[in-house]
Amino acid sequence: MVRIGYTMMSEQRGPRQLVEDVVRAEQVGFDFSVASDHYFPWLEEQGHSPYVWSVLGAAAQATERIPLMTYVTCPTMRYHPAVVAQKAATVQLLSQGRFRLGLGSGENLNEHVTGAGWPPADVRQQMLAEAVGIIRELFAGGYVNHRGEYFQVESARLWDLPEQAPPIGIAVSGRQSCELAGKLADLVIAVEPDSALLDAFDRHGGAGKPRVGQLPVCYDADRDRAVARAHEQFRWFGGGWKVNAELPGPAAFDAASQFVRPDDVAQSIPCGDDVDDFVEAVRAFTDAGFTEVALVQIGGEAQRPFLDWAESSLLPALRDL
Repeated sequence: MVRIGYTMMSEQRGPRQLVEDVVRAEQVGFDFSVASDHYFPWLEEQGHSPYVWSVLGAAAQATERIPLMTYVTCPTMRYHPAVVAQKAATVQLLSQGRFRLGLGSGENLNEHVTGAGWPPADVRQQMLAEAVGIIRELFAGGYVNHRGEYFQVESARLWDLPEQAPPIGIAVSGRQSCELAGKLADLVIAVEPDSALLDAFDRHGGAGKPRVGQLPVCYDADRDRAVARAHEQFRWFGGGWKVNAELPGPAAFDAASQFVRPDDVAQSIPCGDDVDDFVEAVRAFTDAGFTEVALVQIGGEAQRPFLDWAESSLLPALRDL
C-alpha cells in the first residue's frame, strides 16, 4: 500500500501556520510529512519562506506520530554539511526518531544568497556527494577532520546524537543524480512519476529502498477557483528542474512562466474536488514504482479545507490503491 504524505510548503505559509497544518495532517491520517527548505518563494504571489529547521523543531514537539522530512535541503552552499548534520541529529532527537534527511544539489533561487556564485550541475553533484560523506561520518560519532575538494572540516563532533541516525534521501532528476543516490542514499526522492529515474537508481544500488514522490494538487469545491489559484501560485512548476534549478529569483520565474495559461496548469495538476482526478494522479506515481507520495495542496489559506476533505473523501479513496 502506498504511503500518502502531506507537504508543509514553506513558500506559501508562515511558520505558526505550517505547524498548525501538520498537526491537523496527523489528525486526519496522513502517513508522513515533508517540508521544503527555501530562502525565497518561487513566485511573489506565494509570499512566504520561513526558516524550516525552526518549523521542524516546533512540529516535532507539536505532533506525536507523523514522520517528518526535509524535501529537500541543500547541504553545500547556504549550509555547511557539518551544520546540516547537527540540525538533522537535533530534529531526530526532538521527534524521537521520526525524521528523515532529504538532500539535493539545490536551486540558485535559494543558494545565491551567500554570494558564492552558482556552479554548473556536475560540480553541484560532486559537492553533494562530498557533503553526504561528511554528514554520515558525523552521524557515526567521534571527531571528524576533512580536507576535501569543496569542504574543510576541522575537529567537528556532534555531541547530541540520536540512537538511530536519520535516514538520508537524495533527490534525483537525471543520470548523474540517480547514480549518486543509488550509491549514497537510503531512499530516493523525485517530483516526476518517471520510472526511468527509479530504474537508474536501482541499477546503482537503490533496489529495495523507499522511493518518495511529490505531487502538487489544488482542492477547491469550485474548480474554476482551484485552477485560477494553481495558475497564480504554481505556473512555474512546468519548467522542469534543469530550468528551475538555474533561475535566480521570483522575478525570473514570473518571466519564465508568463505565457503559461490556466488550462496548461490544469492539465498537469489535479484541480477541484473530483476524487478520481486526484487518485489517478497519485496512481501515475505508484505505477512508476513509488512507495510514498507527498501531496502539496496549493494555496496557503486553502490548507484547512483541503485537510478536512482529505479526511472525509481523499484519503479513504487513496487507501484503495
